[in-house]
Amino acid sequence: MPGTLLLDSEGLSKLCLKDRTVLALVQAASEEGIRVATTTMTTLEADYERIHPARIRWALSRIDVHDVTKGVTDQAAALLRDHHLSGRKYAIDAVLAAIARSAPGPVTVLTSDTEDISMLCGPAIEVIKL
Repeated sequence: MPGTLLLDSEGLSKLCLKDRTVLALVQAASEEGIRVATTTMTTLEADYERIHPARIRWALSRIDVHDVTKGVTDQAAALLRDHHLSGRKYAIDAVLAAIARSAPGPVTVLTSDTEDISMLCGPAIEVIKL
């Protein structure tokens, strides 16, 4: 595959809300054969308050949702230690970064939190602000 596009919780929420920018990016990625994905933790963090459950199921059925395994959490914990971070504020971002670092490249992450995601992902991962 020619790469991976990862969505953080904001990207997933916007996909479910049919945000034109996110829909266009996801559609373009799919047409290019780029894998669109997120993590199970991200699906918990996304804001679904204004979204019908059928719309959420539709959006999730069109992307890969990575399980958060012990290996992923070990990688995320190592990232947190390496950057002297801890706590729930960074945990979900670290899981997304661990998935990004192991995904087929090139990897792009759509996020509302470019500072933390860029730091955790490192320079090999492109980070785009939503």
